[in-house]
Amino acid sequence: MDHADILLESGTNELEIVEFHVLEDLGHGETRALAFGVNVAKVLEIIENPGLSPLSSAPHPCFLGTIPLRELVLPVLDLAVWLDITRARTPGEVVLVTRFNSRTTGFLASGVTHIHRVAWSSVEAPHRLLGGCVTGLVRIEDHFVQLIDLERILFELDPVPDEEPKQREKPARTYSVLLAEDSAVMRQMVFERLTEAGFRVILTGNGDEALTLLRAMAAGAKSEDQPGAELPDVVVTDVEMPQLDGYTLTRRIKEDPDLGALPVILFSSLVNEDLRHKGRAVGADAQISKPEFGRLADVVRALIEKR
Repeated sequence: MDHADILLESGTNELEIVEFHVLEDLGHGETRALAFGVNVAKVLEIIENPGLSPLSSAPHPCFLGTIPLRELVLPVLDLAVWLDITRARTPGEVVLVTRFNSRTTGFLASGVTHIHRVAWSSVEAPHRLLGGCVTGLVRIEDHFVQLIDLERILFELDPVPDEEPKQREKPARTYSVLLAEDSAVMRQMVFERLTEAGFRVILTGNGDEALTLLRAMAAGAKSEDQPGAELPDVVVTDVEMPQLDGYTLTRRIKEDPDLGALPVILFSSLVNEDLRHKGRAVGADAQISKPEFGRLADVVRALIEKR
């Protein structure tokens, strides 16, 4: 898979997804293919299943063990087990080799279907009954593809340890941070870490909601009818979000005459050396890889005080 050919220009509010499927065993010889998707930017390559089977001594039932992959020892997880799906064993199963959050992990699936380019505006919020590992639904021709939150899977298997609180000099006033994050789990974690660090945090669930609120704040700050209204001191945004992604949100903030001076930090599992150019292209002031919570608070404070 050549990333140079498929990764999109920053700020177009589009993404490329790898559609794959898990073949569910319905019993009595019947099966059905369940369609899932993951951002192409997280997929390094796709390899054949080398014949992995569940380990009785595994720390979690979805852990299938490790396989050698060039210079790597690759841990492999069975997505069907995590999603509570009875997978039908079939020839041609694949392992999606992914890289995000500074970790390389394999995910077992029944097969890969296609790569699609879709607009974030076409991604629908998932129904609550689908569970927390589905971040969105997108219609591809005659079926829906469920976008999987691989970050949450890894986090729940290996949680981020609590950090020792740092002793910081109390600022002259409380700085405010507007956070755009669609994952409820990650939104709460960032909220808690920044609140503990002394910030006032304003929560939004995606880039579109964040931009609408920022423009309303800017209008209020200029209006004599809303004394005391003001913009936040900094914006922290995820990248992968339905309706409006973080790259596009950043670009629109920087192009807006009333918002352009706002510092914007990209806080995403997609922040790595191969993809930092995308954040720079849209004018991000800083880029931090999840889940570096401790560094996030320090960078937020430094950007505000520099401004």
